[in-house]
Amino acid sequence: MRIGVTGAPGAGKSTLLDALVRTLRRRDQTVGVIAVDPSSQRTGGALLGDRIRMRSGGGDDGVFIRSMAARDRLGGVAESTRAAVTILAAAFDHVFVETVGVGQSEGEVSGLVDTLLFVANPGSGDTLQFMKAGILELPDVFAVNKADTGAAAERTARELEAGLRLGEREAKSWEPPVRLVSARDGTGIDALLETLDAHRAHAIESGALRAHREEGRERFVLQALAQRYGSFGIAAVGGVDAIRERIRAQRDSAFGAIARLGAAIEGALGA
Repeated sequence: MRIGVTGAPGAGKSTLLDALVRTLRRRDQTVGVIAVDPSSQRTGGALLGDRIRMRSGGGDDGVFIRSMAARDRLGGVAESTRAAVTILAAAFDHVFVETVGVGQSEGEVSGLVDTLLFVANPGSGDTLQFMKAGILELPDVFAVNKADTGAAAERTARELEAGLRLGEREAKSWEPPVRLVSARDGTGIDALLETLDAHRAHAIESGALRAHREEGRERFVLQALAQRYGSFGIAAVGGVDAIRERIRAQRDSAFGAIARLGAAIEGALGA
């Protein structure tokens, strides 16, 4: 199960993730975590401090935590995140990807995971602010953390629910639920995991999971080829539509498709 965890700084993503990991380990399920941290614009370095808040992984063979620096990459993830997700998914029952958490540009993670969880902070906005931020379109599950604050958390949950009713999302049978949780005292953690499991089961049954993974694979390959060869290289083999057809024609991995199509582009340019 591949789960993305996103949300603004201060929402408690790492602390909530730590609570989720501890609960899953009590169920004897293994967990891999990829935590992406922002990089300094001045030095290029990153604090990589998410693991400080995730105490559950220390000394546990069933938990693997890998920190990554986003460097100058937008989208909330690092350049090597997809490769890491692919490897960890083959070895662990659950793989979590925690994004940088800097704003509404963090849409790239949705193409890497099966379920996207948005973590909101109590008092973080009203319905209009959530809609303006563009955070209502991609997540499959919403969690309002710090439910122990009481009225503030409940108000934020109501605002999110109102925004979801008003916002424009792709037509689909799954309606994103809003859950109240508290990483501090463990309230709602089991219910949140049940909701994440329910979304995966729905995606498998409806066929949405296969379609979503194929879409993410296709987008990743196109982005990689465009970054490496530019529009001129893409045009050399017939353009974007022709490349999409070639991607769909073979069932190799995203990295295999990049190598195969890259060779084709280089051959066309060499000719």
